[in-house]
Amino acid sequence: MIITVIAACEIGFWLVLAAGLVLSYPLRRPKAGAVVLLCVPVVDVVLLAATVLDLRGGATADWKHGLAAAYIGFSVAYGHSMVTWADGHFAHRFAGGPKPAGAPKYGRARAAHEWRILARTALAALIAVALLQAAVWAVGHADRTDALRQWQLRMAMVTGINLIIAASYTIWPKREPAGVR
Repeated sequence: MIITVIAACEIGFWLVLAAGLVLSYPLRRPKAGAVVLLCVPVVDVVLLAATVLDLRGGATADWKHGLAAAYIGFSVAYGHSMVTWADGHFAHRFAGGPKPAGAPKYGRARAAHEWRILARTALAALIAVALLQAAVWAVGHADRTDALRQWQLRMAMVTGINLIIAASYTIWPKREPAGVR
């Protein structure tokens, strides 16, 4: 059941986002679009509620519950930037806004970009680990929550990998090819 809810929430996120942006730009109803965009976090609340209900109903926590916590963490940490990214592209396409700038590709700017990604990933991991720990405490049985502890380690590994990537761009910055500007 949880996998179905996760998939439905991912689809729901993009549908709510698209509906808000379509209202704002092609249909020129920015207030209505803003109201719909404010509903984006409801998707996370639905997933959280479904996961809690499943665990409170006696389910043994497994990888699906860990994935739900990770999804919520990443959705919270990256959600605003994803909405901003999509809004910039919609504004450019439908409202004559400037073309959104892409991520920097070279030098210190790229390194700074990677450190910002690390910060978001660390926030996502922190949220996921907190949700996982809350679930461990709520369930109260070590034999029913081992999978959640494994997900806590996975979140640490994801953050560690992102740290290595950010550090590599700082130590060995990618240089702009000669003649490109």
